[in-house]
Amino acid sequence: MIKVSVMYPNSNNVQFDVDYYKNNHLPMIVNALGSTLKGLELDLGIASRVPGEPAPFIAIAHLLFDDVASFQASFGPHAKVFADDVKNYSNVQGELQISELINL
Repeated sequence: MIKVSVMYPNSNNVQFDVDYYKNNHLPMIVNALGSTLKGLELDLGIASRVPGEPAPFIAIAHLLFDDVASFQASFGPHAKVFADDVKNYSNVQGELQISELINL
């Protein structure tokens, strides 16, 4: 199993419409990816390790897939549509990381 994390860096001038992201963008992704998507979580940053400092990321979406190949095959055909929608909820691009999940 792999996890694809899309992390939106936080800064003083970042704009991020959580309602649009939760109610429009993420459902669009879920519908487009269908059963290839095995799970989805959304983290909203509220703090950092230093009291009073903002979280390093304003939001992080975690998408679960069986493997990298299934992610690429399902996500690739929709990547432009997904990217074009960013302007509707944020002025910052997300950073994408693919991780292998290891159960301990």
